[in-house]
Amino acid sequence: MADLSASSLFLGVLFGSVGLGFFIYGRKQRTIVPLLCGLALMVVPYFIPNALLLFAVGFVLVAVPYFVRL
Repeated sequence: MADLSASSLFLGVLFGSVGLGFFIYGRKQRTIVPLLCGLALMVVPYFIPNALLLFAVGFVLVAVPYFVRL
């Protein structure tokens, strides 16, 4: 069963919306790193049930486009 705590749901919505923004930005600018990070941010909350682990993975995926420029 999935952990449906309030923090997991909140983080899922937060990282999903940031992921959608990255995805749209990456598609319009034709840059692969924000596009893939946005896609990953939208999908990852479905597979990580722990809120602390979800926060860590989401934080890393949000930071990747700022440090990796291709």
